[in-house]
Amino acid sequence: MKNMLAVLSHALCRITGRTVGAQTVSELLIDLSEYVSLTSPASAASVSAKARRQPPDPPPVSTRAPAAELVSVHADRTDGAGARVVVSRSFADFTPHATFDIKKCDVHRLEDGPPVQAELTREDGLKYYRVMQTVRRMELKADQLYKQKIIRGFCHLYDGQEACAAGIEAAINPSDHLITAYRAHGYTYTRGVPIKEILAELTGRKGGVAKGKGGSMHMYAPHFYGGNGIVGAQVPLGAGIALACQYQGNNQVCVALYGDGAANQGQLFETFNMAALWKLPCIFICENNQYGMGTSMERASASTEYYKRGDYVPGIRVDGMDVLCVREATRFAADHCRSGKGPIVMELQTYRYHGHSMSDPGVSYRTRDEIQEVRSKSDPISLLKDRMLSNNMASVEEFKEIDVAIRKEVEEAAQFATSDPEPPLEELCNHIFHNSPPLEVRGTHPWSTLKSVS
Repeated sequence: MKNMLAVLSHALCRITGRTVGAQTVSELLIDLSEYVSLTSPASAASVSAKARRQPPDPPPVSTRAPAAELVSVHADRTDGAGARVVVSRSFADFTPHATFDIKKCDVHRLEDGPPVQAELTREDGLKYYRVMQTVRRMELKADQLYKQKIIRGFCHLYDGQEACAAGIEAAINPSDHLITAYRAHGYTYTRGVPIKEILAELTGRKGGVAKGKGGSMHMYAPHFYGGNGIVGAQVPLGAGIALACQYQGNNQVCVALYGDGAANQGQLFETFNMAALWKLPCIFICENNQYGMGTSMERASASTEYYKRGDYVPGIRVDGMDVLCVREATRFAADHCRSGKGPIVMELQTYRYHGHSMSDPGVSYRTRDEIQEVRSKSDPISLLKDRMLSNNMASVEEFKEIDVAIRKEVEEAAQFATSDPEPPLEELCNHIFHNSPPLEVRGTHPWSTLKSVS
């Protein structure tokens, strides 16, 4: 370190013609600001524009740049007007990882709960930010397309709840299984489906993930089973997937998600009972966004402690607006299931910014002030961003560049979703069965027949 400072100080002496005795990096930067004369503002702006460069994709945090790359000094002399020194930061300037205190989870029938501290690497932090911001921008674009009457029918948006999807996906394996309700766009993306296929499905186009025939509530991917339109119906299906994992002995788990509006369904309690009897590796997750359609949870549920609803099934209640809390709790739950202890119930306390669906303005049963207060105090994207900035894990400019790239990607996806052709009528009945010979399907009239091809 001392040798590096000596080299840079010597270089600064040659540039400025002054004696510089910096002992630390910060002192070196102070010497730069004090002793180097700048060119005219117009010239400086021109040089700055040329010197500005887009950072490459961040390297793995375990790979640090050489110490000599901490500060880059470029000098240009113009007609004796002095030297223009540009100081640019490299990725070695940023903190590669940090540990944060997170909210303690409430537990039910458990001796210990998830940890109260979480480690975050710079690489993971930027990844979580990209995922959540992509889901946010995608949902806002869906809102716009719906209001333009390009997307029709049911459409339930996920903005506000992004930390749930990002945190769960960060804690499980791609080979694990996930099934959710009809607010499924975010999970469709985190399970690997490109934005353009999601938006194209929403607009009913041939290039959609379900070939334009599923719509908002019925999107699928490997190890992702939708998108289910019947309230609560995905929970027993999730238990069936977990039974298959147990039967095959593949050490996989199934995450079955439902909302607080479905938490009073009888089929949930029947499923809890069977899962506990058979010790199924299933994580039952209640995404409690405070309102079931237009009814607050206090008006709909005699007990709002949804993590205790499993009774004999252990449970944990988690801050669902903090991606690190969700990640650590899901890891804890997955380890619980993989160790053969049976199912576990998780309650994620979260919030949706939009109404229940696009037909719900969302302000008749709650105030705009309430929504704005959550946005200002608990927004999951802002929380992660502020953590990283305050711990020198990224720069404001870097986040802006990510935002610009995401906006561009979403706009291109929307262009595809509005220009791609609709599926032809002759393909309407295809894929009724996974693998069977072609068969005739009766249409809306007895004399109208279509063909189904697997």
